[in-house]
Amino acid sequence: MDNRNALWRQVDAHKDRLIALSDQVWGTPEVCYTEARSAAAHAAELRHQGFRVTEGVAGIPTALVGEAGEGGPVIAFLGEYDALPGLSQEAGVAEHRPIEAGGHGHGCGHNLLGAAALLAATALKDWLAETGRPGRVRYYGCPAEEGGAAKAFMVRAGAFADADVAITWHPSSFWEVAPPLALANTRADFVFTGRASHAAAAPHLGRSALDAVELMNVGVNYMREHMPSDARVHYALLDTGGIAPNVVQAHARVRYSIRARDLPGMLELVERVRKIAEGAALMTETMMEMRVVSAVSDLVGNTPLEETLQRVMAELGPPHFDEEDRAFARAIRATLSGSDIAAVYRTIGMAPTDAPLADFLVPADARRNPAIGSTDVGDVSWVVPTVQAHAPTVAIGTPFHTWQVVAQGKSPAAHKAMVQVAKAMAATGAAMLADPDLMEAAKTDFRARTGSGYVSPLPPEVAPPLRMSVE
Repeated sequence: MDNRNALWRQVDAHKDRLIALSDQVWGTPEVCYTEARSAAAHAAELRHQGFRVTEGVAGIPTALVGEAGEGGPVIAFLGEYDALPGLSQEAGVAEHRPIEAGGHGHGCGHNLLGAAALLAATALKDWLAETGRPGRVRYYGCPAEEGGAAKAFMVRAGAFADADVAITWHPSSFWEVAPPLALANTRADFVFTGRASHAAAAPHLGRSALDAVELMNVGVNYMREHMPSDARVHYALLDTGGIAPNVVQAHARVRYSIRARDLPGMLELVERVRKIAEGAALMTETMMEMRVVSAVSDLVGNTPLEETLQRVMAELGPPHFDEEDRAFARAIRATLSGSDIAAVYRTIGMAPTDAPLADFLVPADARRNPAIGSTDVGDVSWVVPTVQAHAPTVAIGTPFHTWQVVAQGKSPAAHKAMVQVAKAMAATGAAMLADPDLMEAAKTDFRARTGSGYVSPLPPEVAPPLRMSVE
């Protein structure tokens, strides 16, 4: 690959600043659409590195784009920096020790995700300047991946309209090209309004919104037997109507996450859930309003991009962990169950081992049984050829969205993994810029997979839910 060693040296030249950025974001965890300090830190680093910065993308205060270079194709690097609620945790300790009771924490490693993507973009920018090649590098700062679907809103606003390739990654247990699988997903609130009354003296005058929520949940649970086996439906009670059992609850709200393999299947399932909610309202003589909060599409793969990334990751090799890294990983693994560890090995079709950290590349032909969630990267993949890497930032078997991920978020092993994956992403971008035939192959594959075109899963009237974390 042209100048790959020079490109990787560019990563090493900037890694200390970007590791510091990752640690800074870890130390100021901000949840869905509230990432003001994290976005500002990324914008400041982009300006320091000479990028032209646009903030407030798609009407989202914490979304931003940094661009460098002139002419040629546009290589997009996707970064994230949102945290999760309730996962406050000290770094570097293998026991549950919150910094702040009920505080936030980077339980999915997005502090590392954003910093490594920006590191890759910076290295590729400098490589273009050194080689004199035409091309533009963009870093997309994407907030609210955890349920807020910011990328879906950014796609709908046209933020990716002229990008040629999108490259991203996610923290993981393994060094691998991420399987291009994700479920389409809608999050919606079902708001019931009834009539309050004295629950003892005049119960017949009350119409319970809480009863409606409970009946809806029962109906959805019965539906589970009659939906595709790979679909998923989950719920959380947001408003139970108060704390007084002697008052008939006049208001209640439940939030549903409704997932299916593809967008048509997801939309069909959403309609079935809506009908159940209407039935619950009919049974309780309450009123029901459905409010879509966010929605994301399924993920589109791209074989030429995935093959290129696999070659790069094989040449580069996994991160070089030392005995101190492995010792801390073993301490973390001691807090996990055998089922935790076995489950993550099943995703790559391997039997569990005693290795605390992944020191191998998962083969492209591994007999996978991937754990499938949802991501707003899916919407980007419907408008731009997209590829995603995984890098081993945690001890093998660490369940994500847990305190154990937060505890490892500033570890030397995590830093080594974020630097190594930045090299892989930067080199993949350079390969696409250096080989027009490879770029065209990726676009041909993309057109074949998306022939029907992109349809946003977001209803036109739905705006970014900027206050969803506050509410």
